[in-house]
Amino acid sequence: MVSLPNKRIVVTGGAGFLGSHLVEQLRSMGCHDILVPRSAQYDLRTAEGVARLYRDARPEVIIHLAAVVGGIGANRENPGSFFYDNLLMGVELMEQARRQGVEKFVAVGTVCAYPKFTPVPFKEDDLWNGYPEETNAPYGLAKKMLLVQAQAYRQQYGLNTIYLLPVNLYGPRDSSDPAKSHVIPALIKKCVDAIENDQSRIDVWGTGQASREFLYVSDCARAIALAAERYEKAEPVNLGAGREITIRDLVSLIAELTGFRGEILWDASKPDGQPRRCLDVSRAEREFGFRATTDFTDGLRKTIEWYREARRAELVA
Repeated sequence: MVSLPNKRIVVTGGAGFLGSHLVEQLRSMGCHDILVPRSAQYDLRTAEGVARLYRDARPEVIIHLAAVVGGIGANRENPGSFFYDNLLMGVELMEQARRQGVEKFVAVGTVCAYPKFTPVPFKEDDLWNGYPEETNAPYGLAKKMLLVQAQAYRQQYGLNTIYLLPVNLYGPRDSSDPAKSHVIPALIKKCVDAIENDQSRIDVWGTGQASREFLYVSDCARAIALAAERYEKAEPVNLGAGREITIRDLVSLIAELTGFRGEILWDASKPDGQPRRCLDVSRAEREFGFRATTDFTDGLRKTIEWYREARRAELVA
């Protein structure tokens, strides 16, 4: 058990989508000594940048969220940089954590690490039973190496490292940039923009047959904080809501919630990605008491409301 309010904590990626919610969660728990490194100050892909971060922050707990991420399109266009950047960040941060005697290292991986045809629901023991879906395999494998490193460093050096596997996230503050956005913010933007521009149709990638599980971002932040405090084992842990929805049904739901009444055109020449994603979330509940509490429709409403407010603020500015 780690009492987080009494620790010096570094949250890499703490200014990003998930990271900003995690920092809020930690502060609500009474944590005050939190450093969020920015890439302009610390290049976490280099030994020098990581060493300087450790000298400046003297962390007792590291929560490593920083990642170069994107949707299917971004992964297809940048497989080399997604692999290199994500791999090096993890390798350098964990290596120097063990050298500096960091008390706990929380490594946050990705559902993209799972094999393409993992039986549903995904169990943590299935993680090595095949190759990831091709469009995001370089990213998924780079993040998967965090688990290899975490278990090896626990065995050889006694470094208290845990590894968490969040499913697809959604919620306020997610990027809607078409070049890198994930499916929910991309769909919200398409629908809202179509309404604003009086467009009668939207185009959506794939066939709509693939399924995804989604976890509300503040639920994920709470799960990571709980694990950082309570979980002390080498085995990876899924973080999810334990339910799935097809992309076709997701598009219909987002269209309904945004008020878009036009035509939805499916571009079957574009990839669907992994056929299904739904996690077995029993280990997280058993080991550190996490269960997702946000209703999916309510979470989507909050996300849509946030996007519209952000759009209005942009237009005023």
